[in-house]
Amino acid sequence: MSLIYTYNKKVIQIEETKNESDFEFDIKFIEDKYMAGMKQIQKGFEENKVYTDVLFYPYDSHHYRIIVRQDYYVDFVLALLKHQLLVSVEWS
Repeated sequence: MSLIYTYNKKVIQIEETKNESDFEFDIKFIEDKYMAGMKQIQKGFEENKVYTDVLFYPYDSHHYRIIVRQDYYVDFVLALLKHQLLVSVEWS
């Protein structure tokens, strides 16, 4: 089973690629007000006890490169939904 998610392309752009043992997300924000949600997600993952679950690499111009371990993929996608960065998530 895999997750299928949708997002508002007027607010955020998401590109996802799968590597051998993790997923890479390239996320760009079009509207500044949604950046606060990403900062909350980053804080949540950085404050937990697992240091390599999700790695955040912020860039200029509201751009993030994020590496997510395979076993934390669902947690990360649901965190995006929780902070209203995604519109919907469903199992396929």
